[in-house]
Amino acid sequence: MADGNQTEVYVYEQVVILLSCVLSFLGSLVIICTYATWGDLRTTPRKLLVFLSVADLLSALSYFYGVLKVFNSNTQDCIAQGAISTFANTSSFFWTVAIAIYLYIFIVKSSQRLADSLVLYFHLISWGVPLSITVAALALQKIGYDASEVSVGWCWVSIQEEDHVLWMLLTGKIWEFLAYVTLPVLYILIKRHIHKAHEALSEYRPILATSPTSQSLSTMADRKLTLIPIIFIVLRIWSTIRFLLMLANSPARQNPVLVTLHGIGNTFQGAANCIMFVLCTRPVRARLVALLCCRDRGTQSSSDTLSQRTAHTNTDRANSPRAWEKEVEEED
Repeated sequence: MADGNQTEVYVYEQVVILLSCVLSFLGSLVIICTYATWGDLRTTPRKLLVFLSVADLLSALSYFYGVLKVFNSNTQDCIAQGAISTFANTSSFFWTVAIAIYLYIFIVKSSQRLADSLVLYFHLISWGVPLSITVAALALQKIGYDASEVSVGWCWVSIQEEDHVLWMLLTGKIWEFLAYVTLPVLYILIKRHIHKAHEALSEYRPILATSPTSQSLSTMADRKLTLIPIIFIVLRIWSTIRFLLMLANSPARQNPVLVTLHGIGNTFQGAANCIMFVLCTRPVRARLVALLCCRDRGTQSSSDTLSQRTAHTNTDRANSPRAWEKEVEEED
């Protein structure tokens, strides 16, 4: 299966992971394009999602090149690919947590001003910290060929470095571990707040409390907020497992199924976000279907009118701490 400490990457693994990279690239591109196309969708949470998609798009491109090449030495393109994927992957962690923090302050603390004031700091941290770490790793020549021990063909931290475990933590793993803890906690707190809001509303509006439509909306909001951290963990956990197995020097890290899951998990984030926030978002999905089906001008005109009305509505909703909660409730 592997020669010494080098994990072999089979052709079928390459094909599957390359497909995952393509889907992630397209998914990230769809998120960016829908935000740019329809002005009434330009809420701050979706703007943060666009920044996350930029990181995921860059990550998908770098992983695609790495998986396609399946490096076996410290070549210049290996180091370049490893640096880009390190920066993009770490930035993706930071933006994922940044979105959770924004929503927590916006919904639970009911402070749009405070939430919006953090956006600049999100940029400084989510771009600046990964860039600083990547530059330091490059300057100290820590980026390079890792024999697919904790990758699937692409380059990351050179396995030949004595302190490679430390740099693997600094360039990704420590931030991944923090995200595992932070995301579930923040989304649980957001869900609890929404539940309490619905319970308080039901005391004054018992008709709504027993309405099937109201219950359906609450269920969809719960499902969306539950799936966000779960999907992140499900995608990333395979990489973490292989990292821990490498620390234990276990041959199980070279298991083809685990290697394939690792490859998909690291490269599918952009596609997963597209499914969650575009394909499973009814207003956006309806517009995409209309666009792809090339409806007649009358229908398009009606859609434009609806967009304009929605734009006015969303302008008011953007000033309310319930804006993202409402958008979540309109899903699916």
